[in-house]
Amino acid sequence: MSGKVRIGVLGAGRGETMMKYCATADNAALVAVCDRSEEFLARARAKLAGGDIAYYTDFEEFLRHELDAVVLANYATDHASFAIRCLAAGKHVLSEVLPCETLSEAVALAEAVEKSDRVYAYAENYCFMPAPREMRRLYRAGKLGEFEYGEGEYFHNCESIWPSITRGEPEHWRNRIHAAYYCTHSIGPLLHITGLRPVRVTGFELPYNRRCARCGARAGLGAVEMIELENGALIKSCHGLGIARNSVWYTVYGSLGRLESAREDAEQGGTGRIYVNLDAREGENASKVETYLPRDAHSDAAGSYGHDGSDYYVMWNFIEKIRGNPDAETIDVYEALDMGLPGLLAYRSILNGGAPETVPDFRHPLAREACRHDTACTDPVKAGDQYIPSCSRGNPIVPPETYRRIARLWESSARTAYGVVTESPNKSDEN
Repeated sequence: MSGKVRIGVLGAGRGETMMKYCATADNAALVAVCDRSEEFLARARAKLAGGDIAYYTDFEEFLRHELDAVVLANYATDHASFAIRCLAAGKHVLSEVLPCETLSEAVALAEAVEKSDRVYAYAENYCFMPAPREMRRLYRAGKLGEFEYGEGEYFHNCESIWPSITRGEPEHWRNRIHAAYYCTHSIGPLLHITGLRPVRVTGFELPYNRRCARCGARAGLGAVEMIELENGALIKSCHGLGIARNSVWYTVYGSLGRLESAREDAEQGGTGRIYVNLDAREGENASKVETYLPRDAHSDAAGSYGHDGSDYYVMWNFIEKIRGNPDAETIDVYEALDMGLPGLLAYRSILNGGAPETVPDFRHPLAREACRHDTACTDPVKAGDQYIPSCSRGNPIVPPETYRRIARLWESSARTAYGVVTESPNKSDEN
């Protein structure tokens, strides 16, 4: 298509960065914002003063607006159902993390995309951070040789922002989701770098601790997955919201050496820096290390965006994909499920004593049949009689006062600290 793509954003909190992109982009225009919270909509109006933008609290009315594409920045466990509704309405979809919460949703999402002629893109922004982006470029150019092993970490200590992101709601998805599920920030970049898909996963659960208890979260503080890829290589994924210190870090090993990002505590540009230790030919073992901060044609424009500029790349590529740009780099529904399903299945592995689980390839319709009615998850409403607890040892008992205390913190301070809010309360059963 030619001209600006008309964008609607669902979720005025996390969606703020997408709105920011549209405010200055020459390929997109923000035309509508939807949020069930009048307060969040008022804040969006204040920040977006001017311009022809409509504001909705009702999702169905929002979907009837004249727009080309919807950005889903609502609750992480509701993305699949909203994506399906948007695709059926003829809208392109950019889905924030996660792609789905159950195997049944994964089947429905893949088939909704196949039935539609619209673009579905998964907004796994960590793939577009400087170091993983450069790792992909070097790997695809053959500089690393054959991929052999990789590690990805995404640890985010959320205790200080828990009031602003859960508001003391006992059934907020962050309080009930298992630690293994929120996995695509650590798995995703490794799969996107290599283009390889996962075939088996074994999961491990980190213990429940005092930090989890103070937050009211009912899962362990993190999870580890060992994932076998289709070429026999392995990757290790570590992630969680209850660990003591933050970590965003990636390393990939190949037959010609290693590529690695800087650790969180590095003082040479932080996690955006890459370390390149490659041989000209296999067996050389030269160990010549080069380090730099990767840049490309979009680095200047992306510099003011969150997550090390990666939020900009996600939006630019999505919109250019809609416009037919052959250079647009997006994550399609199959790759999105490759990133997300290992987390769901890692928990099955944990519950089964560490036995490996096969990761189905939803590119093949026959692989979906065993999953079509599989609603197992930690949401009792969605799961029905297939409900599983948030922790493999059983749900810990959280005193009601914990949630009341967090709600009081939200009421007294977080509501006045607009910059702290990272998502808005959009739930599929309330729109």
